[in-house]
Amino acid sequence: MMPGMPEKRTHDYVRHGTTSLFAAFNTADGTVISSIHRRHRAIEFRKFLAKIDAAVPEHLDVHLVCDNYSTHKSPSIVTWMEKHPRFHLHFTPTYSSWINQVERFFAYITADLLQRSDHRSVRALENDIRSWVKGWNENPKPFVWTKPAEQILESLKRLLQRTPARDTGERSLARSHRHGQRRRSPAEEFVDDRSHRTPLRNCPHDERLAAARVSRYEHA
Repeated sequence: MMPGMPEKRTHDYVRHGTTSLFAAFNTADGTVISSIHRRHRAIEFRKFLAKIDAAVPEHLDVHLVCDNYSTHKSPSIVTWMEKHPRFHLHFTPTYSSWINQVERFFAYITADLLQRSDHRSVRALENDIRSWVKGWNENPKPFVWTKPAEQILESLKRLLQRTPARDTGERSLARSHRHGQRRRSPAEEFVDDRSHRTPLRNCPHDERLAAARVSRYEHA
């Protein structure tokens, strides 16, 4: 880049391959259990669960916070969970993956390692990711919410009250009214879904383990 010129990106690129990072972020101490696979299927997720099972002391329960990706609910995963009763799955509400702390970890690795990286092969990309995660675990830092959940939910309610429906949303709401019910917005679903999720606030800190969606990385 020239001095004083903003960074630019081309609109097209050549994809040379992709890889998937599985990561479990320990909300108590900030350490990460990670695994890299070329594909993201139930079999890879089951291998990742086995790695977590081997890494976490046997006397602790394991609470995994995941998104609603279908792989996390496949029959083979359900069977594995039944055979490992100390594992407990919790799913974030629809459109609310951002509340999972591991998403912040993925944002760090994206900004710090991947955005301006240059990898000539998928193997080089995977080696760099492994090295970055290893460095993170040498000085782990847990994340701390700066605002309580009650304030976040209250601000969402205020947003809903002052945000008018637009475009297809208006037409969907109108159709719902004609049928005698109102279509809920994603934010309202998030507020309501909290009552249907198993709360983590009652879990001891040494039992909390937030597991991620799989983040897929590519090199161009």
